[in-house]
Amino acid sequence: MMLWIYRAAFLPVFLVLFPRHLLRMLRRGGYARDFAHRLGAIAPLPPKPVGKQRVWLQAVSVGEVNALVPLLKMLAADATCESVLTTTTSTGYAIAREKSAAFTCATGIFPIDFWPFSHRAWRRIRPDLAVLMESELWPEHLAQARRHRVPIVLINARLSDRSFRRYARCPRIARQQLDTLAHIGAATRADMRRFKRLGVPAEKITLTGNLKFDAVTPSCGNPARDGGAELRRSLGFGDAPGAPVLLGSSTWPGEEEMLLETLRQARKRGIPLRLLIVPRHAERRGEITAMLAHTPWSWFLRTQHPAGPPHPADVCVADTTGELGRITSQATLAFIGKSLPPNNGGQTPIECAAQGVPMVYGPHMSNFREICGGLEKARAALRVPDATAATNALLMLADNAPRRDELARKARQWHTANQGATQRTLALLNRFREAAAPPAHAPAAP
Repeated sequence: MMLWIYRAAFLPVFLVLFPRHLLRMLRRGGYARDFAHRLGAIAPLPPKPVGKQRVWLQAVSVGEVNALVPLLKMLAADATCESVLTTTTSTGYAIAREKSAAFTCATGIFPIDFWPFSHRAWRRIRPDLAVLMESELWPEHLAQARRHRVPIVLINARLSDRSFRRYARCPRIARQQLDTLAHIGAATRADMRRFKRLGVPAEKITLTGNLKFDAVTPSCGNPARDGGAELRRSLGFGDAPGAPVLLGSSTWPGEEEMLLETLRQARKRGIPLRLLIVPRHAERRGEITAMLAHTPWSWFLRTQHPAGPPHPADVCVADTTGELGRITSQATLAFIGKSLPPNNGGQTPIECAAQGVPMVYGPHMSNFREICGGLEKARAALRVPDATAATNALLMLADNAPRRDELARKARQWHTANQGATQRTLALLNRFREAAAPPAHAPAAP
């Protein structure tokens, strides 16, 4: 009954909301590429080879795609398995084509979750196992899995405060969706507890850990391996190899002002700080450059000068996609975005921890509560209550190399201790592959 209500309500809601969504996506760019995939018209795949099973993995955007790459490599090493990767955003699709093509038999865009589109995609992909990530549960996609008798597993599963409240308000709908899942691989113990409170039996949940710990390794910060000097020059900081670089990691509105104030005070104190801003949404470049136009600093947009500006820069705005991990290797210290009010939820601190970049974040990191709790328990990160405190903490770190080194060492140790989620997730998926029916076109068991 719930599914039919969803189907009946989908079209009018879609017609109201889609124009706004389309406009936002067009601003980000790349939305038109393979648009037919969104209507379920993914290019037909060849028949599955004899003895192989096909796993369909869905990742929403860039972060989820990057987190899946080590798992895709492991699946590709199994001669009895082939993978299909779909993603929702145009930026995620671009990264999927770049990073996962060698490990998948196809990449595509996830269909709009409406019956004709989802049905068409399922007929073309024909998976033996379906995999979702984090907290995305699409009713039509789940219904198609049930109709095709294909187990569907939620991996890296997490429930933010907002998602948990929403599910708790509608327990019947939540239970119906969660019951469709064959299993849940929870990212943290807190997420395990939340799924259990929503009625998921304990035997259907496994603590696998967060895949993002395995997607970034400490070696990413090796200057010799990453061409550090060349990258630093392309960021406009090549003229001052010893100057500290402050990274604004996935910043949101209001946070760039704090970073610029930190830069102003640092220069006033004689600290030759440089600022590297990586906004969470690249289409905010106009808003940020309008702000920079009223400052005395030299600045540039990375999309306009990918090889580097014609002159040294005080500020680089990295309005690109999929570069955050590489760029983080050049940071001396960092501020984690979406953590200062009125923003809430936070962006991932894992990238900085893996590369030993001392970090500061605001009070609102609810999307990473357990991760930040672990960092703070290990004394590997600094949480501050407001923008003024953030500036003071960043200035202290910019001028205190021993304190930076201490935070960096503890962050790397904490990151190393939390790796291994990819191997545990692979073991979980293999359990369901082994329990599945013989792959299509394979000889029947005697």
